[in-house]
Amino acid sequence: MSSFTVQTRTKRNLRNKRMGRARKAKQAQKSTLSYAELFAECGEPRDAAAPESKTDG
Repeated sequence: MSSFTVQTRTKRNLRNKRMGRARKAKQAQKSTLSYAELFAECGEPRDAAAPESKTDG
């Protein structure tokens, strides 16, 4: 039977590996912005060919 120290080290090693794997999996779920999030700051799209209305005055 293994010593208590070896058991503790094994448990710690497995726990650290699992925590790292869980962290990486959580990061991978949302790695890039969606199209809407990426261009949200640009505002609503406008038709570039449409002339802007100008008022004289």
